Amino acid sequence: MNKILWSALLTLTLTACGTTSGTKATVEDRTGSEADAAVTAPAKAAGSGAETTALDGKGVGGSAIDGGYTGDPRKNPASPLSSRSVYFDYDQFGVKAEYQGMLEAHAGYLMSKRDARVTLQGNADERGSREYNLALGQKRAEAVRKALTVLGVSDAQIEAVSFGEEKPRKEGDTEEAYAENRRADVVYADE
Repeated sequence: MNKILWSALLTLTLTACGTTSGTKATVEDRTGSEADAAVTAPAKAAGSGAETTALDGKGVGGSAIDGGYTGDPRKNPASPLSSRSVYFDYDQFGVKAEYQGMLEAHAGYLMSKRDARVTLQGNADERGSREYNLALGQKRAEAVRKALTVLGVSDAQIEAVSFGEEKPRKEGDTEEAYAENRRADVVYADE
C-alpha cells in the first residue's frame, strides 16, 4: 500500500513539473475593428480556425476589454500587469495560486520584450532576526523568479534581491501591517 501511495505521489509531482516551452499565449479578438482584423488575418490564413493573436506585449490596448486604454499596458489599472506584488503567508515563501494570472501576464510581457528586465524584491515583516528576514526575502524573490522562468521567461531578464525587513510598505505591529510587508515586488528596470 505504501509503495502504491509513493508511486502515485511521484507521478503527480512529475506531471505537475511539465513544461510549456514553445507555447504562446493567445488573446481572442472580439472587437471587430479593421485594425484588429489586419492583425488577426495571419492567424486566419494559417488555418487556425480561431480569431486569436499572439500576446505581443501590448496586451489588448485600444480594445473594448480595457476601455480603450492605449498607453503602456503596465500602467493600465485594468491590466494584470499593473499588479506588482505577490503576498506571502507568515514565515512562508510558496507562491499562491491566486497570483498565477498576474505572473502569466508579466511572463507574457517579458517574453514579448526580450530587452525588458525586472528586479524581484523580496520583503519580510519585522518579526524575526535581520539575517533571517534577509534570507526569507531572498527565498520569496527566488520563488517568484522560478514561477516566471517556468512560464518561459529567460533567467537573464530577472534579478532576485532581498530587502528583508528594511523596506516596509506599512509601518506598525499589527497583523494588517505584517501582511502588507510579506511580499515580493516586480520592478521593471525602465520605470
